[in-house]
Amino acid sequence: MIIGTVKEIKNLEFRVGLTPGAVKEYVSHGHQVYVEKNAGVNSGFKDSDYVNAGASILKTAEEVWKQSEMVVKVKEPLEPEFKFLREGLILYTYLHLAANEDLTYALMKSKTQSIAYETITDDDGGLPCLKPMSEVAGRLSAIEGAKYLEKPFGGSGILISGVPGVQKAKVTIVGAGVVGENALKMLVGMGADVTVLDINLRKLTFLDDIYGNKIQTLYSSRANLELAIKRADLVIGAVLLPGAKAPKLIKREYYKDMKPGSVIVDVAIDQGGSTEVSKATYHDNPTYVVDGIIHYTVANMPGAVPMTSTDALNNATLPYGLMIADLGLDMALNRSRALKKGINTYNGDITCPGVAEAFDLPYLKL
Repeated sequence: MIIGTVKEIKNLEFRVGLTPGAVKEYVSHGHQVYVEKNAGVNSGFKDSDYVNAGASILKTAEEVWKQSEMVVKVKEPLEPEFKFLREGLILYTYLHLAANEDLTYALMKSKTQSIAYETITDDDGGLPCLKPMSEVAGRLSAIEGAKYLEKPFGGSGILISGVPGVQKAKVTIVGAGVVGENALKMLVGMGADVTVLDINLRKLTFLDDIYGNKIQTLYSSRANLELAIKRADLVIGAVLLPGAKAPKLIKREYYKDMKPGSVIVDVAIDQGGSTEVSKATYHDNPTYVVDGIIHYTVANMPGAVPMTSTDALNNATLPYGLMIADLGLDMALNRSRALKKGINTYNGDITCPGVAEAFDLPYLKL
C-alpha cells in the first residue's frame, strides 16, 4: 500500500502523523511511504530522517494526497483539504466528527473511508489511540490552569500549591477518565486541594485507594457538581462520550457564585466542550472570559508539545495502521473489532452511532 503523511495546517499544530520510526516499520512491511517536505520539522524530524527510514519526500501536500492510498494525519482535514478527499482513499487520523458537521458531509459526499483514532475501542472498552493524547492533555490542563490563575494572565492570583500558612487552590476535575486521572496526578504533585467527580463508583474507589486523604472523590450528581464547581479556583472539564458530543455539565448559571478570575480548562472542547459557552481556541489566543471566568479551550492541546505527543501518538496508532496496510481495510475490519469501531464513514455512510445521532443521520452498522 502507498502510505502518505502531510504537514498539519491547523493553526499552531506542530505534530505530524508519522515519525521516521513508523515510516521504517511500514517500509519493512513492503509498503511505500510519501512524506510532504518539512512535514516533521516542528516535531524534531528532518526530511533526511524520513529518507533514511525509506520514505520519499514530495514537495507539496497535494502530491501526497493524490498519490497515497492511505493518508495518516494527526488532526481532522480542514476545509482547504476537503478537495483532496476522494472515493477509495483511506483517511487515518483524529476526526471528532460529532462536533464537525461540514467535515462529516464532506467525507460522506467523497465516499472517503475514514478511521478515527478516538473511536478505536478495545475489548475492555479502552480507547488505545486516544489514550496517549488524553494523557498529554490531562497533564497540560493542570499546567495551563495553574498558569492562567496567575494575575498577569487575568486569573485570581492564587498559587496552585499555596505556601505554609496560606490556602492552596481548590481544583475540581469533572470526569475521572484518562484525562481526569492525568490531571489529578499532576495536581496532587503540585499540592492542590483536588476534588474529582465521576458517575463510575468503581473508578472513584480506585482513585481513593491510590490517593487516600490527599483528594476528595464525589459522585457526579448535579448537586455535588454544582457545589464543587462554585467552590473551585480551577475547573477541568474531562468528560468523554466516545464518538459523541460532550455533555454540557458545567452550567453558566454556576458562574455567578464562582470566584472572579477562576479558570475553566475544557479538555472536552474537541467534542464540542463541556460548558454551555465553550468555543474552540488556538495556542496563540487560548482564553476568553465569560462572566468573569477565564475559559481555556484549545482544541489541540497536545500540539503544544509535539516532540512528546508525536512519539506517543505513533506508538499507539502504528499497530492498527500496519494492519490496514498489510491486510487492506475490509480484511482488517473483519480481523479487528477494535478497528471496526474506529471507522466513522464507509462508502458514503455514517458508521459511528455518536456521529449519526449528533446530526440525525442514518447509521450503517458494519
